[in-house]
Amino acid sequence: MSTLSGRRRAGVLLHPTSLPGPGPCGVIGADARRFIDLLSAAGFGVWQTLPLGPVDQSLSPYQLKSVQAGSSALIDTADLVRSGWLPEAQAGAGDSVRLSACYAHFRDHADTAARAAFDEFVQQQRAWLLPYSLYEHHRRNAGGKPWWEWPEAIRQRDPATMTAALARGRDALRGIAFEQYLFDRQWQELRGYARSRGVLLFGDLPFYPDLDSVEVWWHRRLFRVDEAGRPAAVAGVPPDYFNAEGQLWGNPLYDWEAMRAEGFRWWLERIHGQLRRFDLLRLDHFRALESYWEVPAGAATAREGRWQPAPGRELLAALAAEFGAVPLVAEDLGSITPAVHALREAFGLPRMLVLQFAFDGSPQNPYLPANHVANAVVYTGTHDNDTTMGWYSGLDAGTRARVDACLASTPGDMPGALIRAAYASPARLAVLPLQDLLGLGSEARMNRPGTASGNWHWRFDWAQVEAGLAEQCRRLAVLSGRA
Repeated sequence: MSTLSGRRRAGVLLHPTSLPGPGPCGVIGADARRFIDLLSAAGFGVWQTLPLGPVDQSLSPYQLKSVQAGSSALIDTADLVRSGWLPEAQAGAGDSVRLSACYAHFRDHADTAARAAFDEFVQQQRAWLLPYSLYEHHRRNAGGKPWWEWPEAIRQRDPATMTAALARGRDALRGIAFEQYLFDRQWQELRGYARSRGVLLFGDLPFYPDLDSVEVWWHRRLFRVDEAGRPAAVAGVPPDYFNAEGQLWGNPLYDWEAMRAEGFRWWLERIHGQLRRFDLLRLDHFRALESYWEVPAGAATAREGRWQPAPGRELLAALAAEFGAVPLVAEDLGSITPAVHALREAFGLPRMLVLQFAFDGSPQNPYLPANHVANAVVYTGTHDNDTTMGWYSGLDAGTRARVDACLASTPGDMPGALIRAAYASPARLAVLPLQDLLGLGSEARMNRPGTASGNWHWRFDWAQVEAGLAEQCRRLAVLSGRA
């Protein structure tokens, strides 16, 4: 079940929302293609993103309304105008108005071939698309309220009520499905462009969906919530590097017995969907497949939780039986035990190595460059870390001296020294956040774990990309065998 071939590669971590552009966030249009051109010219063979699904007001891509749907905020308006599906007069409207206008124009003017392509998408993706369209339709009608505050007949998915909703809201439901068609169409075009430039797409699977999601509303039996949507316990992690109180995520926990009874079908369908979009997948919070942190509902902090066993071996065996070599990378950071490592190794999954975690002074630290292994993805830092410049400037004098000695660097050699260490690592894939390639400080940090606001907003500007950056990166890729 090993997922990284013997070829060494380098990649860049950048969420599409961080791309430049005129709108409130980056989209999967011209700037995304320009970014792929930059990657190709610089010798990078991988673009890693964060999850692409619809999010809540926090903007966190790890609090998804659906594990299958794409975020409509990523749809490129310019492409819709260019294709003749959106009148130019509507291009500057807000998301909902713009996409409604696009659907209305398509509904009234599309030719036979375009209609057939949309209908084919609806039929092929019906298993998740119909529940999501119903969920989003009812959520909009309820003014954005969570599903457990909807009228009881809708909350409980009463068959007669659902049938009536399908009939009464047919046009609105098709409009929502059309948004997903637009996202899928643009993403598949982008994936084709990436392949033509020799770039693989590396996605990210949050371990849990949000409590207010179509997954929990539609598949309630698979989650540990009651009929009213109240969880008895929620997800999180114990105290760690990022937070002394742990992290209280609040996501609902899986009912693993129910998952097992259905042969883990929900997981199989989820992976099928993501492999339509990506060449590689990072499984966030992999350690919860061995055991997960269960926090009683209503607890003040994650400290009050406890570990509970999970059927990870059975799930991974089911994935192997379905897909063969699943292109999964295990996010095995945090409170990792020998049992977690044994589970990952039993299925040959690559691990994650984060260089910013390497310099605690222990010669056994697995993130220390001398201890790296080939079946791994090495990072200078992740979306949860500070940028390398911010991290280095915040170190105490002793740790900074240890970093400089280990990397044979000088204080003015950051982030270059850590970047070179990633390229030189035995790990088959080295991934660098774009912030580090651009030499940016803490102002460009993407996320601060355990904080509820101020995250997920960072965007770069093309003016920050120096003229010689691609040539410099390609030289490193050639020297390290990653070109």
